[in-house]
Amino acid sequence: MNEQSILDIAKKTIGLEAAAVQGLQAYLGADFVKAVELLCKSKGRLVISGIGKSAIIAQKIVATFNSTGTPSLYMHAADAIHGDLGMVQKEDVVMVISKSGNSPEIKVLVPLIKNFGNTLIGLVGNTESYLAMQADIVINTTVSAEACPNNLAPTSSTTAQLVMGDALAVCLMELKGFTGEDFAKFHPGGLLGKKLYLRVMDLYIQNQQPFVSPDTPLRETIVSISGSRLGMTVVVNPQREILGVITDGDLRRMLEKNTSLESITAKDIMTLHPRTIPAEALAVEALDVLRKFDITQLVVANQKQYLGVLHLHDLVREGLL
Repeated sequence: MNEQSILDIAKKTIGLEAAAVQGLQAYLGADFVKAVELLCKSKGRLVISGIGKSAIIAQKIVATFNSTGTPSLYMHAADAIHGDLGMVQKEDVVMVISKSGNSPEIKVLVPLIKNFGNTLIGLVGNTESYLAMQADIVINTTVSAEACPNNLAPTSSTTAQLVMGDALAVCLMELKGFTGEDFAKFHPGGLLGKKLYLRVMDLYIQNQQPFVSPDTPLRETIVSISGSRLGMTVVVNPQREILGVITDGDLRRMLEKNTSLESITAKDIMTLHPRTIPAEALAVEALDVLRKFDITQLVVANQKQYLGVLHLHDLVREGLL
């Protein structure tokens, strides 16, 4: 098989699965709306079950729901009939995922759920199946064919299940008013957590807080800049209000002018109106400002009150860049 043949097969697979996903729009209707409204109002959890490849999709959908504000549990259909049904509580909603809707494990599980009195959602690829007939709410994920050349391996069907699960989760996020701050509460770890949770106040306090007065001589100003290892110092008045900043660049530009150095003070070389950021701002917001203005330091301030300095290196160290 040559290179082009491989690429053609890959493109055909993607095309078939894309068509299967596109076709799901035609299946959205009253039952889908009913499922979203039920889950939004539910005081219990969403328990999702399946068998085979559908069980794997169920696990991913559970993870999506949990991270977007809908408490969910995964229950393998085979394990459910051997004790795991004990996890299903009175107010829980149960969703069973299946392509055929006629798997032996599903046929055993469904009557047990019905006997418990829980509302049953069937996310199913066969609307004439046992699961579809027994479910209180049916979400149709029928596909015309699998992407597999033998029309056997779950490919298009599992993709359709996954996408329909995402559609449910996103609708619930909108209805519940789930915000970025809510999302951050459930993702405190890793780079995603840092982008949503890490704030300027968590970083700048690790740095020194260099500052000078307007009348500070040049020599002391240079010592302040070099001592903090931040490449800058902040010029403040007695109330610690920010008047300006002096960076390594300001010093170089001053020296290029060949000015007499003896009488120079901080106010003579400071840059007025420096870029500032509040301590409560997200670290990624600070990164956006640094990028926008092509600078490496930001003065952290409460109104005009000087608090400290955030350096680009602080964000690099946290892996945000």
